[in-house]
Amino acid sequence: MHPNSKFRLTGSDADQRAIMEALVQEIGFGMVFAQTPDGPRVAQTALFSTGDGAIQFHLANGNALTRHLHGSEALVVVNGPDAYVSPDWYEGENQVGTWNYISIELEGPVRKMDHDGLVALLDDLSAVNEARLAPKKPWTRDKMDAAYFDKLTTAITGFEMEVRAWRPTFKLSQNKSEAERLRVADQLEKLGKRALAHLMREWVA
Repeated sequence: MHPNSKFRLTGSDADQRAIMEALVQEIGFGMVFAQTPDGPRVAQTALFSTGDGAIQFHLANGNALTRHLHGSEALVVVNGPDAYVSPDWYEGENQVGTWNYISIELEGPVRKMDHDGLVALLDDLSAVNEARLAPKKPWTRDKMDAAYFDKLTTAITGFEMEVRAWRPTFKLSQNKSEAERLRVADQLEKLGKRALAHLMREWVA
């Protein structure tokens, strides 16, 4: 999390939590970090927010983290849009380049899910992501041979993190004047960074 408090979420705890859970679900992908006997390790994985303070994901059994995660404390990082900001886009002298970005850190204990939980997670991930491909008819595992699907699930392990700490960073040039922030947003729009530009215009009061 960025040390400057200007780059934090504002509002009630409930509102902040809702924003973070929605963002995790919208992005749907992140990195899991944990300590292992061989040193710190990271894994990239699809994420599913349960909406009640937990994050679910699965890893290949051969992943360096898999056999160490159950019962451990882990960190999940979800990154949103980001972009370099040139000093030339600000007025005045003695400006420096920086990076605007959105990121959320989630920390908590992790438990291994049973087989039924893993299958439910896979169904949830498919449902969420297939819905975004409308009007395409959603894919479901009914299109697969059941025995083959079950065989595939033996190669992965499902996990659930009870999120006890949420640490967001929404760095959108809040430390600059409104005119400068909008000028930067315009420049980012020209570069195709539309999501970040939109957030800079609409998110920051």
